[in-house]
Amino acid sequence: MEIAQRNEQTDGADQVSRARCWFKGLAEKLMLKVLEIASKTKKLGQEDPRRIIHSVKVGLAITSVSLFYYFDATYNGFGVSAMWAVMTVVVVFEFSVGATLGKGINRGIATLLAGALGVGAYRVATSFGEKIEPILLGFFVFLFGAVVTFVRFFPRMKARYDYGLLIFILTFSLISVSAYRTDEVIQMAHQRLSTILIGGAAAIITSVAICPVWAGDDFHSLVASNLEKVATFLKEFGSQYLKASSAELVVNKEFPQGYKSVINSKATEESLANFAKWEPRHGMFRYRHPWEKYLEVGNLTRQCAFRIDALNGYLTSEIQVFLSAFDLPHDILNLIWHVF
Repeated sequence: MEIAQRNEQTDGADQVSRARCWFKGLAEKLMLKVLEIASKTKKLGQEDPRRIIHSVKVGLAITSVSLFYYFDATYNGFGVSAMWAVMTVVVVFEFSVGATLGKGINRGIATLLAGALGVGAYRVATSFGEKIEPILLGFFVFLFGAVVTFVRFFPRMKARYDYGLLIFILTFSLISVSAYRTDEVIQMAHQRLSTILIGGAAAIITSVAICPVWAGDDFHSLVASNLEKVATFLKEFGSQYLKASSAELVVNKEFPQGYKSVINSKATEESLANFAKWEPRHGMFRYRHPWEKYLEVGNLTRQCAFRIDALNGYLTSEIQVFLSAFDLPHDILNLIWHVF
């Protein structure tokens, strides 16, 4: 009996000890995870302090438009549609002024046109009687939805007005379909347009007035930085490889690799150029600044980076060992250098 009791006590103590160790390990893992998240958060803010300012600006804009929902005077005027102002701020407010302006203007114009056409389609459909009304409304939704969706495939429309075209389809469909079950379609369209304009205006004013982030500045800095990266590689290439001996060509492989980021910068450049075109005059950038020339410079820089990447692959390949035995590297390198 005594031995059995001792075994039970020992097992109970072991279970308590294991549970204590498990909870201790879990607490340590949670603490390490919290510290890791805090470190990443600090690093993210230090890399670009504008991210912190942008977050504060978004919170301020959302709070300002939400007051329309809190106060009875404005809520009685807009009703539940006041929430569209909050939704507009959330989807329109972007990091740069150009992106915010582009989305805000696209959303405002698209809502205005879609609302007017939606009310017009409702009026036309009701004039043909109750039996024909749903057929005509469905036809109008199909027609405008199909046509505008096809227009989105045009490259120019896709680049600058894709968001507006998407909002046009959404707003027209909502108003046309909702109009079949309610007679207050004009009031609904008016409330939605008003709240969207209020939300868009709040987002644009906050973005421009408080520590604005200009896409034009970022685009200019990106193109200049890409040129510097390519120039740095070529400078090292001339100083180390063309003046080196055959043996050194195989050993000396440490080179600035920043040019590789230039190869994948096309999408970023095109996006920043599109946003910059929406921005008003700021700093040294006037209205209708030649952003297309920046894109041309970026394309030429990228072509040079592709050639540099091929050259760097040749210089760091194992083929160098074979070529050095025949004293060919300098001739080949000089030939490639003249091609550039």
